[in-house]
Amino acid sequence: MFILALKWLTAPATARRGVLVGEIGMLLAVVGTLVKADIVEYQWIVAAPFLGSAIGIPMAVFMPMTAMPQRIALSHAFGALAAALVGTSEFYLHTPHLGKFTLSALGLEVLLGFLTFTGSLMAFGKLQSLLPDRPLTYKGQNFVNLGVLAVAVGIAVYLVVNPGATWLFPILAVLAVTFGVMLIVPIGGADMPTVISLLNSYAGLSGAAMGFVLNNKVLIIAGALDGSSGLLLSVIMCRAMNRSFTNVLFGAFGQVQEKAAGEVEERSVRQSTTEEAAELLDAARSVIIVPGYGMAVAQAQHKVRELGDVLARAGVDVKYAIHPVAGRMPGHMNVLLAEANVPYDQLFDMDEINPEFPTCDVALVIGANDVTNPAARHDQSSPIYGMPILDVDKAQTVMVVKRSMRPGFAGVENELYYEDKTLMVFGDAKQVATDLVEELAQLSAVA
Repeated sequence: MFILALKWLTAPATARRGVLVGEIGMLLAVVGTLVKADIVEYQWIVAAPFLGSAIGIPMAVFMPMTAMPQRIALSHAFGALAAALVGTSEFYLHTPHLGKFTLSALGLEVLLGFLTFTGSLMAFGKLQSLLPDRPLTYKGQNFVNLGVLAVAVGIAVYLVVNPGATWLFPILAVLAVTFGVMLIVPIGGADMPTVISLLNSYAGLSGAAMGFVLNNKVLIIAGALDGSSGLLLSVIMCRAMNRSFTNVLFGAFGQVQEKAAGEVEERSVRQSTTEEAAELLDAARSVIIVPGYGMAVAQAQHKVRELGDVLARAGVDVKYAIHPVAGRMPGHMNVLLAEANVPYDQLFDMDEINPEFPTCDVALVIGANDVTNPAARHDQSSPIYGMPILDVDKAQTVMVVKRSMRPGFAGVENELYYEDKTLMVFGDAKQVATDLVEELAQLSAVA
């Protein structure tokens, strides 16, 4: 069921089925565990679901879809902490009777569990703007980070050889917790999608190691699936940004350059009103809508869908272009547009939609920034050079809805905004979409 869940989650049409089957599989795993004769008493076990539900239900009900990346980061933190605590209890309960293989798996479980716990909390803080989303760096930081990790790994190896040195275990836990913080702090917001999937992989691998420690085959299977799928997704995300794991983890990508920020003020752009924008959309035969994180922040997905519906009723061919790293997690835009009931057949990934931009009348960019920057193609000095982008600059007219000229997560200005064919409509994405719908309705009434 876990395998089928992963398979069905890869397509929007079968995603709900995948979630349901995965939940049933987990329920069977839990029930199968609870009927084991090894369980002596159920008091704490009975209390745990109520405590977990008291946390999980409000997170599911009250957390908006726009905050889904934060919720996922917290889920990774909780799962990893659970694995680390189980490993800790197993160490103190059964040492020195654990074999070397079990101790090796336990060390990996605890190390990955604790570092994923604090790393996921740091990712949550950056996503929630509780922490600066820009990289926090200092000279020699990578050497310090790798040094802490090396000491932690060394302690784990020593405990395998000499399990009686139990006093070293708290030091291992502290170093793992510290490394989790140090690992994420220097990573900028531009890399958060990859970081989230990488932390997912770490949490899964920690769970798989826990399965070996507990001799629980379901944990081994589920953890291996989680770890491998998260790792593969991280690879896909890195390829989508034309970057390597080492560059993501140690590159401090997303550092805003002050010089670039100053240059923005000296260059002029073509600014448009919502009335002018509505007239252009009304005259178009084909419109490609490009959503980005700005749409998520404004919670404008419903109004964007309404705008698309108005255009479609007027005979305009409407499509949505989805970049794999748009937003703050893989599939972020797909989730938001699915919540707004945008038809699946109107959603196109980058490779499918890019050939259609040259014949498109209007490319409507709503809150997307780095994923539309032409500098990724030709400016070798740009931090995003080589990153595959949506070819919105090849459309006949480009319309960009944005709050300001502030750079995106990569910290570089977007060359698209200064092209002659580009019109900038400044304002909140939700309000601009609302105004465009109203203006189009008036134009339709006049016609």
